[in-house]
Amino acid sequence: MVNSEYLNNLNKAQKDAVLHTEGPLLIVAGAGSGKTKVLTSRIANLIKEKKAFPNQILSVTFTNKAAKEMQLRVSKTLGSSAVGLPWLGTFHSICAKLLRKHASAANLNSNFTITDTDDQIRLIKNICKAENVDVKQLAPRYILAIIDRWKNRGYYPTDVIINQKDIYEKTILPIYKLYQQKLIELNACDFGDLILHCVKILEKNNDIREIYSENFKYILVDEYQDTNFIQSRWLNLLTNKNKNICCVGDDDQSIYSWRGAEIKNFLEFDQVYKNTKIIRLEQNYRSTQNILSVASNLISNNQNRVGKNLKTTMEDGDLIKLNCFKNGKDEAIGVSDEIEKNKKNYSFNNTAILVRAIFQTREFEERFLKIGLPYRIIGGTKFYERAEIKDCVAYLRLVYQTKDDLAFERIINNPKRSLGETTLKSIHEFAKKNSLNLELSSKKMLEQNLIKPKAKIGLTLFLDLMMKWRNDLNSKKCNHVKLLQLILDESGYSSMLKNKKDLENENRLENIKELLNAMKEFDTLESFLEHVSLATSVDQEWDGEKINMMTMHASKGLEFDLIFLPGWEEGLFPHQKSIEEKGQNGLEEERRLAYVGITRAKKKAIISFSMNRFYQGDWIDSMASRFIDELPEKYIEKNTFLDETKDEIEDFEFNQDLDDDDNIRSPGWIRYQKRIK
Repeated sequence: MVNSEYLNNLNKAQKDAVLHTEGPLLIVAGAGSGKTKVLTSRIANLIKEKKAFPNQILSVTFTNKAAKEMQLRVSKTLGSSAVGLPWLGTFHSICAKLLRKHASAANLNSNFTITDTDDQIRLIKNICKAENVDVKQLAPRYILAIIDRWKNRGYYPTDVIINQKDIYEKTILPIYKLYQQKLIELNACDFGDLILHCVKILEKNNDIREIYSENFKYILVDEYQDTNFIQSRWLNLLTNKNKNICCVGDDDQSIYSWRGAEIKNFLEFDQVYKNTKIIRLEQNYRSTQNILSVASNLISNNQNRVGKNLKTTMEDGDLIKLNCFKNGKDEAIGVSDEIEKNKKNYSFNNTAILVRAIFQTREFEERFLKIGLPYRIIGGTKFYERAEIKDCVAYLRLVYQTKDDLAFERIINNPKRSLGETTLKSIHEFAKKNSLNLELSSKKMLEQNLIKPKAKIGLTLFLDLMMKWRNDLNSKKCNHVKLLQLILDESGYSSMLKNKKDLENENRLENIKELLNAMKEFDTLESFLEHVSLATSVDQEWDGEKINMMTMHASKGLEFDLIFLPGWEEGLFPHQKSIEEKGQNGLEEERRLAYVGITRAKKKAIISFSMNRFYQGDWIDSMASRFIDELPEKYIEKNTFLDETKDEIEDFEFNQDLDDDDNIRSPGWIRYQKRIK
């Protein structure tokens, strides 16, 4: 039984978007404007009004979660009528379905396998080995990223035109050719191939293209601002017969250019599809008016946008708070105090801290662990659990304690020293037989000439370095911070990260620099290692509520009552690299990221920046982000520090840990004192 009430729950713009069925339609859906409701209502209406059978509707999403939610909502509205929605899914799932029907056109069998990332990396490594390409200098993950970029642009190896400014592309193209050949031999394809093969099949086979363009009377696309070239091209080919394509999205939330998304697909939609109808969903059902006014004013500084004016029926709400702190530590204290002050009104589950770069979570994690606030990292790993941090700590642990076999195992071949599993196994066996720790076993085996020649060189070097670092520390030639810097340089770990072309290494290096900053807060190596042990052993899997921490990128699609947006400083946000590499386009994407961050807040948003921050390995005098100047003052509440003169600033105390009066200390600090007593 069809629920005929579904149209009654729509506002005028939403209803117009549902009922406009003929011709191309672009729905500009502002944050919190109910785009999923519109899409599902549109599908329900097409079926109810007999505009199309369920199998004649193609509905495309970016995630399985979004596809399942749409399926559930449509089924709830249509009941048994929704059983047959075979073409509702992600780009990849639908293309996989099409490709299995026409696999022979791509030189595949219909039972082809889809390789995962591990298989892809293994294949690339094998090719690199055969072609004498040094994977230490050119990481397989980076090679795959370039190949994926080519596929997103619609390029098979024969289509690629080398970018002469990129010294790596000349090396990667032959690898790409061999990689594709091997995939065909294995009757396999990767995720990029799923769409690329489908596009090429549709381009080269008019009969196949006619079948699908005839069948799909209506096409609906969610999050259209996140599409890349090949996805857009695929959709265009499928509208060859019927022009009833409806794309929903928000150009102001286009923040994924780094993974291939092209905002011009959205901005130029009406140029690609003639006679396009544009409908704006400007009624926000998430945030207070003050939050929307600040976000709208900020994003209005972007030039490349369709434009809209968000409004809400909700109350004006609190002004957006703007806080200035002396440094990152004070910022973390200020945020934790604010959370505790507001916990009666805003639960931990409905509270989030959104950062520009993942290394920023460290100071907040330290603070929360110290005062006992539960938290979770969404879309990432806790600071002291990140691989590069665990590597650094393992080096320090082994320098401090020769019997630390776990640390020895972790770093003995990191970076590579020709000390593989076979060598480590023999060291383990010798240690067990002679009741020795692994380091002492290694020394004894070298003395007895029990290590193979190639491994002997690497092991000797490693043990010599360990002895040197211990002498450096014991002789007071360096403190624990300088010690880690020496370890990173002399072990080759820094060079490994700097020289290896890997997309993740920039984040790893930033995290290590943040670790060095953290170490400065401790007087000795012993006290620092004790802190790390306690930090990693604290049970953070508490039942109940947790404060959410994540990057602004990871926050897209989420919402929280209370949002904190720290680190709004030039160079960090907007990020310097983004501006250097992409110029004005990079700046506008950073501003869209700020817009996404602000519009995650339902009731309260707090922005902050610091006057000093340890960033990129050095203490710097920070400058407030240019985005702060673009915030409308009438909707902003500034803390008193912002209005202080320079002389007054020097005497202004943010750090409540330094106060003597228990009455003005934060609840967290009081709780911490009770715990340590």
